[in-house]
Amino acid sequence: MACMIPEPAATNDYLPAHAALLINSYRLWTGKALLDSELPPREAARALYHAPFVVLSHDSTPDPRFTYANLAAQERFEMAWREIVGLPSRLSAESMARPARAQLLETVASQGYIDSYSGVRIAKSGRRFMIRNATVWNLSDADGQFQGQAAMFSDYQDIAAPESR
Repeated sequence: MACMIPEPAATNDYLPAHAALLINSYRLWTGKALLDSELPPREAARALYHAPFVVLSHDSTPDPRFTYANLAAQERFEMAWREIVGLPSRLSAESMARPARAQLLETVASQGYIDSYSGVRIAKSGRRFMIRNATVWNLSDADGQFQGQAAMFSDYQDIAAPESR
């Protein structure tokens, strides 16, 4: 599936509507600020895209697809915007870890968020990495309608590949 969502840039004000959805939903569920709450919408959107921590979101379809990946996420997963946005989010986990990931998403859907998720993820190159203390939250629009889920993490470590003999 080709990416239909434009990459955040100065020309589109870094997608302030989607950034606001991420930021406002995070505050709604966690009671915390994802960024400085005094930032105007366009500056907040730019700050989110350039944040030093990973932020991803996916939609609410039965096989959710990524709808956002800030620069830190693109770097960690080794994919450009056009590669990661539109990709089924389940592909960010190894096939053996997908049942646990699905359970996590169900828990978040019922509770609103969790802030202590840990799990193994995989980059485009096959490099595996452990994320720790990730926050995963539901995305709700101004009318309270479920729009998908998002994740944020900054604690991760590459997992060394087994040595071949």
